[in-house]
Amino acid sequence: MKNKKIITIGVFALFTIGNMNAQKKPYLDKNKTVEQRIDLFLPLMTLEEKVGQMNQYNGFWDVTGPAPKGGTAELKYEHLRKGLVGSMLTVRGVKEVRAVQKIAVEETRLGIPLIIGFDVIHGYKTLSPIPLAEAASWDLEAIKKSAAIAADEASASGINWTFGPNVDVANDARWGRVMEGAGEDPYLGSKVGYARVKGFQGETVADLQKVNTIAACAKHFAAYGYVEAGLEYNIVDISNSKLYNSVLPPFEATVEAGVRTFMNSFNTLNGVPATGNAFLQRDILKGKWKFDGFVISDYASIREMIAHGYAKDEADATAKAVIAGSDMDMESYLYVAKLVDLVKSGKVKEALVDDAVRRILRVKFELGLFDDPYRYCDEKREKEVVGSKANNDGVLDMAKKSIVLLKNDKNLLPLKKSGQKIALIGALANDKNSPLGSWRIAASDDTAVSVLEGMQQYKDNQLTFEKGVDLLKQKATFLTETVFNTTDKSGFEAAKTAAKNADVVIMVLGEYGFQSGEGRSRTDLNLPGLQQELLEEIYKVNPNVVLVLNNGRPLSIPWAAENIPAIVEAWHLGTQTGNAVAQVLYGDYNPSGKLPMSFPRNVGQVPIYYNKYSTGRPIDSDKNVFWSHYMDVEKTPQFPFGFGLSYTKFDYKNLKLNKTAFAKGEKVEVSVEVTNSGNYDGKEVVQLYIHDEFASIVRPIKELKGFELVNLKKGETKTVNFTLTDKELGFYNNEGNYLVEPGTFKIMVGGSSDKGLQGGFEIKE
Repeated sequence: MKNKKIITIGVFALFTIGNMNAQKKPYLDKNKTVEQRIDLFLPLMTLEEKVGQMNQYNGFWDVTGPAPKGGTAELKYEHLRKGLVGSMLTVRGVKEVRAVQKIAVEETRLGIPLIIGFDVIHGYKTLSPIPLAEAASWDLEAIKKSAAIAADEASASGINWTFGPNVDVANDARWGRVMEGAGEDPYLGSKVGYARVKGFQGETVADLQKVNTIAACAKHFAAYGYVEAGLEYNIVDISNSKLYNSVLPPFEATVEAGVRTFMNSFNTLNGVPATGNAFLQRDILKGKWKFDGFVISDYASIREMIAHGYAKDEADATAKAVIAGSDMDMESYLYVAKLVDLVKSGKVKEALVDDAVRRILRVKFELGLFDDPYRYCDEKREKEVVGSKANNDGVLDMAKKSIVLLKNDKNLLPLKKSGQKIALIGALANDKNSPLGSWRIAASDDTAVSVLEGMQQYKDNQLTFEKGVDLLKQKATFLTETVFNTTDKSGFEAAKTAAKNADVVIMVLGEYGFQSGEGRSRTDLNLPGLQQELLEEIYKVNPNVVLVLNNGRPLSIPWAAENIPAIVEAWHLGTQTGNAVAQVLYGDYNPSGKLPMSFPRNVGQVPIYYNKYSTGRPIDSDKNVFWSHYMDVEKTPQFPFGFGLSYTKFDYKNLKLNKTAFAKGEKVEVSVEVTNSGNYDGKEVVQLYIHDEFASIVRPIKELKGFELVNLKKGETKTVNFTLTDKELGFYNNEGNYLVEPGTFKIMVGGSSDKGLQGGFEIKE
């Protein structure tokens, strides 16, 4: 009874204090709208404090230790104490976040809480597959749940803002950051980006008040996925048609999902760095799309406009960034150093500063930080949530759904549960670090379940492991170049002996986890190091090889595609990699993934993508050389977008449309029957593509405009329905206007972008 009284008094005291604070500080009154609270707060701020809200610093000292002395660390610390920092990044863990938040809230004049940002790209400590792999699931609910798991762990560790999702459409596998996005298609990318925002933030802006959600950030705005030659930080030179129809739709989808922040990109567009690009940030994002969150620069990208040759000095870079619509400066140190003087001299209007600060404060109020700055600082919750069994179960489910079966010619898969001799070969098979992938800065090294560990769970087969060859010459890290072994073949003979004595050989080969991601551009998409040679040597002694690929981008594997009977694309699957791979290999999970990016036959085809445009000479009609082709290789991909096999077989029949002629605005109803005609229960991603046969701007030969993930028991048939509206049937012209034009359309429905049942219809004037 005494405890109950104490609790009652405590709640009453908090309620009373809350009312008193609301009386003294009316912007704390929860009965007022967010906009009303901002209106009350903004006039209290000095110009210096406003600019401080636009300043973000990276973690710069042991925040639970003594104050730093000397250098930039001391400067940043003093800025934090003076209220000249609005956000910090890479500070993580409840103790650390509480320490920096305490300085901001209790030692500054206005006590404005910090928003704490972090790169939660595919999980916090418990890692899901890399985003490209998740996109291969085509399972939007699973992707949303994966983002929710990441948000749950990050928020339990004090973080309230992630720099994701990456919604860069990309079709050049040389670019290492394809691992962060959803692949080459704007329609799939839009759906995946929308799902990830909802997973991070919740269904509505009101859900940001929950302690297990975090603010999301759509990046990189815009066109970063089209850097020339796949070269990191390079320029971008694309048409308006490509910009409006391929680049921008996924970003707009995140706005529709309610994303609260955007990050601009390192590249130029039309000769203007994105950070200083008013057309992107003011005209489109904040104007046409009415985005009311805030825009943060990418790391030091404001300062980098000087290196681009766009800004003459620091003051010029600062002015151009603010005027263009970059609201927060990530680690350039320029806003806090230059912006006050620029406003006082009249070179930058204070109204632009006010607009930026209003946007930043809006997100902080929406997150509930003004009401409780320490709401994400619960050590008990941190211990319970981070690494929990539920989260591990969740990422395992996501990992299994991300695996793509590319080939299974001799029905080597699924493996028998007993009576087989299996040789497991490849250094990556016993690696607990590489499967974590890139962009996992909160995760501890060597915490993945290895493929060897996953396979060892199946105890009724004879399993032998040999690494065959060391993949790396030295330890790889997030900040250093990956150096591969190209000379030491000392493990070849032991691996060949193991393979000779096996019924089936499982070879785990591919890229090391840090070989993709930021700063990891490649000109060679083959298996790195000595892996290709090892693969061919093993095949000579035992052709019953299952190749399991670990990689963060499409690879060029023409020899394997021709010779190896079974190929499994397993990506970098995160914490539960080994369990996911083993369960798929043994058939406890029937693979259902489909490729979100085309795999080239060789790097000379890159960029290669399914939604290409026809040419005036698409085929050889006269049996001469004057048509669109390569002399030395087919122009088709090795494995196309949307491709993926199953242990069962799916048949398509009875493609139907509700009619064949439509007026503009009418819905086109499409149905198809899909039958599981194989011997296993399974899931199929039914895909619908259209082709606008003639238009005022040439349209791609195929465009994904619908997909449905269907569960079918063996022998079962289901009718799958699609509805095409103006949203699917139109396109943007070069001025950014959306058009639905009369004309004829082809449709194709099937299990991949390369084949399916075909039909057609007409839209009349």
